[in-house]
Amino acid sequence: MSDDAAEKNFEATEKKKQDAAKRGDVLRSKELATAAGFAMGAGVLALVGPWLIGEVEGVALSAFRFDAAALQRDDPTLLFAEAAGAVLPPIFTIGGAVILAALVSQILLGEGAPFNPGAIGFKPSKLNPASGLKRIFGTQGLIELGKSVLKLVLMASIAWYWTAHNLQPLLGLGRGTLEAQLAYAVDAGGALVFLLAIGLSIIALVDYPLQRFQRNKRLKMSMQELRDETKQAEGSPEMRGARRQRQRDLARGGVAKAMKEAQFIIVNPLHFAVALKYDPDVAPAPILVCKGRGETALAMRDIAGEDSLPILEYPALARSVYFTTQVNQMVREELYVAIATLVAFVLSLRRGERPQRPSGASMEVPEDLRFDGDGRSDIAASYR
Repeated sequence: MSDDAAEKNFEATEKKKQDAAKRGDVLRSKELATAAGFAMGAGVLALVGPWLIGEVEGVALSAFRFDAAALQRDDPTLLFAEAAGAVLPPIFTIGGAVILAALVSQILLGEGAPFNPGAIGFKPSKLNPASGLKRIFGTQGLIELGKSVLKLVLMASIAWYWTAHNLQPLLGLGRGTLEAQLAYAVDAGGALVFLLAIGLSIIALVDYPLQRFQRNKRLKMSMQELRDETKQAEGSPEMRGARRQRQRDLARGGVAKAMKEAQFIIVNPLHFAVALKYDPDVAPAPILVCKGRGETALAMRDIAGEDSLPILEYPALARSVYFTTQVNQMVREELYVAIATLVAFVLSLRRGERPQRPSGASMEVPEDLRFDGDGRSDIAASYR
């Protein structure tokens, strides 16, 4: 194999991407999922905050209340259950929203479901020390190190900024009421989560295009891989032959009945076929009983061969009759001379004679009735 064939310079095909996705190799951005989760958490915390504050305040007041009813309840399990029942619903609401945002952010990447069965399972390659060292000290490892340093610096800067503006109020919380303390804690916590979400979004804007670039590079294909995939898509020669045979069988079924009336066919030589009959008691000129192109034309040739019908190769005439005459109609008047010459030739064959194959001026097709394979006027073409 040449070096050019081995170089992976071609973009991955859709099939290559789909196969990679089945193996668990899909486009994922952990930074995007983390940023989406933090952003959703900050938004939901702002909405659910009053609910959470009220429940925590109620639990705290209940824990420090010593009345006759509290003294009679000596089961700590019941106290914990009541506290959990009050506090966990708002916490689960926030957590559920965060998880949902992380999942949706990955689904919207358009690279498959967030959970891929191909990613589950034992992979011995991951236990290879050489592969591990390559991941750590290779290009991918350096990229991940750079992202980690960027994340550390950015998150530390956000934490310092938040602490500088909230340290004094936090230290003075003990002098306020319980409700005021909880409200400030939730507000300050929500502000911290919001700032972290902004920082993580910046990192995600760097990570997402980087992950896409790396995956596209990882899935690039060589010329040989493209050839192999094309062969696999088209199938083996035997499969292609079987498909063509099935198509021809279907075409035979559509023209078999009409071909029983034919006396001869004109072909071009494989792409077009027209079958005609001549009965002076029925019509003054030959009638087109069947016509076809592609597989239908090949099927007509097969039937004509089986029925010993003359198969006459006159490309320009075959195309002309095909595009100017409908089934069960007489051929165009301009083609009478050429068709009459063929009828005389076929009748001579039936009488057991050995006539010379018609040619010359009698077989010429008028210029305005010449067509190419797509049915376009072919005035400039000469008779072949």
